[in-house]
Amino acid sequence: MVASVGKDTDEVFEAFCAGRSGLAPLRGFDSANFRADNAYEIDDRPGDGADVPLRATRWLLRTVAEALRDAGLGEDLSEVPVIVGTGLRELRSVELKWRDGAEFDLDRLHFGTALKERFSANRTYTIANACSASLHALAMGSDLLAAGAADTVVVAGVDTLTESMFGLLDRVQMVPPDSVRPFDRARRGTLMGDGAAAVVLRRDAGASAGRSGAWLRGVTINCDAAHPTAPDRQNIGAAMRGAHERAGVKARDIDLIMLHGTGTLLNDEAEAGAISDVFGTDVEAPLMTAVKSMSGHTSGASGLMSLIVAGRALTTGRIPPTVGLTDPVPSAQRFRFVRDRLEPHQLGLAQVNAFGFGGVNAVAIVEGAAL
Repeated sequence: MVASVGKDTDEVFEAFCAGRSGLAPLRGFDSANFRADNAYEIDDRPGDGADVPLRATRWLLRTVAEALRDAGLGEDLSEVPVIVGTGLRELRSVELKWRDGAEFDLDRLHFGTALKERFSANRTYTIANACSASLHALAMGSDLLAAGAADTVVVAGVDTLTESMFGLLDRVQMVPPDSVRPFDRARRGTLMGDGAAAVVLRRDAGASAGRSGAWLRGVTINCDAAHPTAPDRQNIGAAMRGAHERAGVKARDIDLIMLHGTGTLLNDEAEAGAISDVFGTDVEAPLMTAVKSMSGHTSGASGLMSLIVAGRALTTGRIPPTVGLTDPVPSAQRFRFVRDRLEPHQLGLAQVNAFGFGGVNAVAIVEGAAL
């Protein structure tokens, strides 16, 4: 992973476990045009601070290379499919070219160009499917393995702040948020964050599963198309139940839920309601956390980032807290949120939630691997 809090998986996970946020004053463009003036940006621009094109592509290449090293594989992906989930692709580069005349080859707006140059990747797919895109990519990778179309698949997710999307959120949120505070009564909405993540998905990773390794037990996706932006509680619940069924588990078997947790009024209520519907009140709720409270909303990368955090949590027993959660909303009062540093827990199964515009829902179930 790479995010506002760290340049690789170790740094990001340690920052999350320490409750360290990447929130900072907006750097990439002039905040005078907006009400909100904070974001969760990766601070890797040149010395003068001016924004430059193709940063999302650089993060993508970096995380794919890290995932391959962690899995003990070389960088030749000529026979390995690469699937990238994203919400906005290289839209920021388009903005810079349109307004500022930034120079770059337009072929580089497609991630496949750089993936082929760096890794000799011949089969690349980009799924531009809003905030659940990287888990949709994970589902596609899982299907390729199940169908015998590949033995190994690289799955990635990436997104960067864009001025147009930042402005859209700035206009539709009633009060500009000063931070992302999932499930807290004082939440005001979401703020964008930069991020990228990648995993190697194999039919049987065995002893070389990597330090963040886990078994993918099942992933379910659906699209309810109920509303452009308002999530649907019933269909989110259906995605959770479908993931449990595919994984061959019951709700009571889940030890940890990596929440989508955007801090928006509608998402938090719908997600909390769906969890209550699926998990009920007759079993002890699993531990829950929402890392967007530290990374911001990394859009298409967010699902896979949560998946990697889940893998680390299952391996180490360490769970990052939900920062800024002091007074849970009534619908989530009984949830076992991780709010402070905890002693390591014995964890077996984790659920990862990701939901996007238009009702594109995705839920994955992962099991700790014996490494």
